[in-house]
Amino acid sequence: MDAKVAQRAPADFHEQLRMLEERGLLTRIDRPICKDTELHPLMRWQFTGGLPDSARRAFMFTNVHGVDGRKYDMPVVVGALAASPEIYSIGMGVPVDQIGDVWTRGIDHPIAPVRIENPPCQEVVMTGDDLRKPGGGLASLPVPISTPGFDAAPYFTATLCVTKDPDTGVRNMGTYRAGLKALDRLGVRMASRLSGAGGYQHWLKYKARGEKMPCAIIVGCTPAVMFTGPQKLRIDEDEMAVAGGLAGKPMRVCKALTVDLEIPADAEIVIEGLIDTDMLEPEGPFGESHGHVALEGFNMSMHVTAITRRRDAVLVSIVSQVTPSESSVMKKVAYEPLFLNHLRKDLNVKGITRVVMHEPLSNLRPVIFLVFKQGAPQTEVWRGLQGASSLQAQCGKICIAVSDDVDPNNTDAVFWSMAYRSNPIDDVLLLPNRAGGHGPKGAANSTLLIDATSKTPMPPLALPTKPYMERAREIWEELGFPAITPQAPWHGYELGDWAGLWQTFADNAVAGKWLENGANTWPRRKPDLIPETPARKVETIK
Repeated sequence: MDAKVAQRAPADFHEQLRMLEERGLLTRIDRPICKDTELHPLMRWQFTGGLPDSARRAFMFTNVHGVDGRKYDMPVVVGALAASPEIYSIGMGVPVDQIGDVWTRGIDHPIAPVRIENPPCQEVVMTGDDLRKPGGGLASLPVPISTPGFDAAPYFTATLCVTKDPDTGVRNMGTYRAGLKALDRLGVRMASRLSGAGGYQHWLKYKARGEKMPCAIIVGCTPAVMFTGPQKLRIDEDEMAVAGGLAGKPMRVCKALTVDLEIPADAEIVIEGLIDTDMLEPEGPFGESHGHVALEGFNMSMHVTAITRRRDAVLVSIVSQVTPSESSVMKKVAYEPLFLNHLRKDLNVKGITRVVMHEPLSNLRPVIFLVFKQGAPQTEVWRGLQGASSLQAQCGKICIAVSDDVDPNNTDAVFWSMAYRSNPIDDVLLLPNRAGGHGPKGAANSTLLIDATSKTPMPPLALPTKPYMERAREIWEELGFPAITPQAPWHGYELGDWAGLWQTFADNAVAGKWLENGANTWPRRKPDLIPETPARKVETIK
């Protein structure tokens, strides 16, 4: 795959689309599609239809209409940011296995943006009465409904909500949902929980001043910029500079037209406005990324002062809700190496090799698996578990450590490890008073840590060893049997408790020399024993 991945990040979202199309990762859908009832459900089948990551594509809908019959000239694109790790990696300009290193570089070596005039994102401008005329304003954009049957409105999902600290001027860009309320009004949800939205912290400061909060909602732009939104970087860290570090060059910014903010100059669509700090408005329901419908709650009202866009703009949306989803892929490929880097470098945990965040249904954050080398000290295992569970308030409600022969993406293998390698009274720790995380209101708030690593040598895994399984697969395919996708463990292997004598027995058996094994055991008979007495309790086995 490395040869297929561009070795530079695309300069804007249009270049991302070109790169995807060149690699066969963009599918154009020209038949009429209703944005309110068909668009997201069609895309959703890529995640709930049993397709592997490699089969997922970005979809560009070129013939979009609303349930009211209105047709839109603007295409809608879904999946072009992170339908798969490969699509995400194209946006970063590096192979998948280098994404973690690029994030470390971007955070450690940010590059300040450069300001330009006459930006592409302001080629078309809508202000004043044009925002409120019938069919104008927000209604002029083909905003899809993400969860038809539950959502209360069309929602912007692929957003960067740009705000700035009124005291320091430091910018924040967060990915927050924004639902249509009127031709010139949005309901915006910025999380107020611990480790929640940086934009909410800015809102509190504007509220204390008795001022409305300027906000610019970016809908689609350079992938390196878009990817900073979900990352939960430090609140005093300028995501635009981090994006420059990711891309290895400064990002282009410009001044917004009606609010005092700098915005990505190459954005597809920009919605400028002022967020009320006196009154909150009911917002939702909306299908959230934790996999449940977020019920109606009081959130922020944003009064739109301008909508600007590129002349050839596309409306970008992402698939969220129940995972796996585009939203979870976007987090997973970056969160996992960031957590691993924290444990290895910041906490100096010995023996840890991988961090895997459980994606199906649970949405990465609650359940985290840590993989350790065989024989890693238990003190290091516990330091890793506690470090992973405390890095972010929203992540690590359940953390499970396994040894490196266990595939953490195979939950059956994890349960096997828990069943045979953990003693609950010694290897389970419950910690109270955890802050509420990302999930339905009223969810439990404690932490569960489980050490399911191998602590003593154990007999081999009882499957045919690798050479025999590989030979059998060749025969399977030769016979034209259904295609198989091996899931680890698919062959037997040693786990530390295996003597040379027993390997000799096994070698003899497959060589047809089983009589030699019987000749070995006959002289070793013992009286006065009960059945199932281990041989090594009676004699030395080498």
